[in-house]
Amino acid sequence: MKETHHSEYLKLATLYLKSAESSFHSEKRLSEQWKELQYLSKPCYEEALKEYHKFQLFLANKNIELSFFPEHEQTGIDSIYCRDASIATDFGMIICNMGKKGRVNEPKAQLEAYQNNNIDILGEIKFPGTLEGGDVAWLDQKTLAVGHTYRTNEEGIHQLKSLLCPKGIEVIVVELPHYKGKEDVFHLMSILSPVDKNLAVVYSPLMPIKFRNELLYRGFQLIEVPDEEFESMGCNVLALAPRNCLMVNGNPITKKLLENAGCQVFSYGGYEISVKGGGGPTCLTRPMKRIIL
Repeated sequence: MKETHHSEYLKLATLYLKSAESSFHSEKRLSEQWKELQYLSKPCYEEALKEYHKFQLFLANKNIELSFFPEHEQTGIDSIYCRDASIATDFGMIICNMGKKGRVNEPKAQLEAYQNNNIDILGEIKFPGTLEGGDVAWLDQKTLAVGHTYRTNEEGIHQLKSLLCPKGIEVIVVELPHYKGKEDVFHLMSILSPVDKNLAVVYSPLMPIKFRNELLYRGFQLIEVPDEEFESMGCNVLALAPRNCLMVNGNPITKKLLENAGCQVFSYGGYEISVKGGGGPTCLTRPMKRIIL
């Protein structure tokens, strides 16, 4: 059985999580941090634990091997969105450098966890470079798209290319718009979720024409998220396997479009752990190995 880290849609074999209990920690920590981190409102700690338990149980029941980032005193509530602090490659992990000031300690905490578990490290993004995992997505096993955003800057992209291009990986830069500005959560994966080798969920109004045309050129069919489901994270879809998807409740139009394209779609209640903090299932997970079918 062959495995790869270079996919967003192959069958998930292993992933890392940061539990609500370890990241939110307590009602007190939520009260102290939610406004500064631009959450829509304060998550309810007890309800968040219940939601997360169901989310975690769902993944475990899909025969995915789960590992957990431990609680870390220097990270905050945003660490629940664990995709952002690192990038998984077949050559080792790339440790990010966060563009959001309130999250600067998360990459170090993840690095410690990887080292403690003997996981190879390819490199680290160093200041003044910034790079967040939500801004990268594998289009195929040799092509990585990276968004140039307020969270991922040109120097960070340069360092990413210096790590991957010598190993035969093509890095496509996607110039994303200002949208709501520096403080908003707006990553490449806010507008793109590949769910099969030729199927992707997109929000075209915020997608650069050049990149959208590139997806079409590569043979992708595009599932177009409607305007009314963009803010509710209709575009944030985690592929558990090809055309086998997980999304947050509240996006019935996008769900139906996926089903019409032959997808099996599961949804979860994520009002406390996803909606309030702006992080859907791709954000809540750090996918590692996927099985090459």
